[in-house]
Amino acid sequence: MAILAVQAIRRMRGGAQSQLMLGADRNLWVVKFQNNPQHLRVLANELLATRLAEAVGLTVPITDVVEVSAWLIANTPSMHIEQAHGQPQPLTSGFQFGSRFLGGLLPGLVVDYLPEPQLEDLRNLREFAGMLALDKWTGNANGRQAVFDRRLRERRYRATFIDQGFCFNAGDWTFPDLPLRGVFARNRVYSRITGWSSFEPWLTRIEELDPDTIFNIADLIPPEWYLGDMPALEHLLEQLVRRRSRVRPLIAAFRDSNREPFPLWDTKVTIAVPPQFNQGVMGKFVM
Repeated sequence: MAILAVQAIRRMRGGAQSQLMLGADRNLWVVKFQNNPQHLRVLANELLATRLAEAVGLTVPITDVVEVSAWLIANTPSMHIEQAHGQPQPLTSGFQFGSRFLGGLLPGLVVDYLPEPQLEDLRNLREFAGMLALDKWTGNANGRQAVFDRRLRERRYRATFIDQGFCFNAGDWTFPDLPLRGVFARNRVYSRITGWSSFEPWLTRIEELDPDTIFNIADLIPPEWYLGDMPALEHLLEQLVRRRSRVRPLIAAFRDSNREPFPLWDTKVTIAVPPQFNQGVMGKFVM
């Protein structure tokens, strides 16, 4: 059952022109709409990729389907899409993607940038390696995005990985697999990676993830987020199942790039490659 949005708070920064909204559950949600300027499918991407990250134990926001009524849009002047040319376009009512707003409204509890000393002191710095594995698996076509939050009396921040809309190459649902895609802009978060063990337990969890888990998550996506194109969604999911065995080579391509992201990696160590996965279809997809 979708969460009903009861009030619009403000427009958020970013290309999707999301709205911060209060839900009937009394939580704040960052809501991305079907007619956002990026692509309709980014809603499906957000739900699928974020739930996959959650399934392998990475720190991501709580996500859900949020229902926004036509009445609320019509009676809230700020609920429209700004266009480069032409009149603003009202937001589409119905089922939208919602990401639970992190931290709170007090300044300094949630930030999108940290200086180097605080970045290295993150409570979950190691998870950047796990998220890199997830981004390579899902073909994130954007740079890795994260926000940093702390509790009121805490000193150290925690990274939460947000904005999975450009996984699966945004609206294309393809996997170009370029070495520098899906990576965080600052090498410092990767500076302590010494080898494949630094990607555990997340890498093995991806490689061994039950295909039923992937298909069951996709079962939660409202059909209007991909125009009911079931064959396209099935094809995407089948590729994800097969790609579990490609994550290590994709990480290695980034390791060997001119970014030189892993200065402590000992390339002389021989690593056993896991067995190849079954390349066949993993079962019929049922919505």
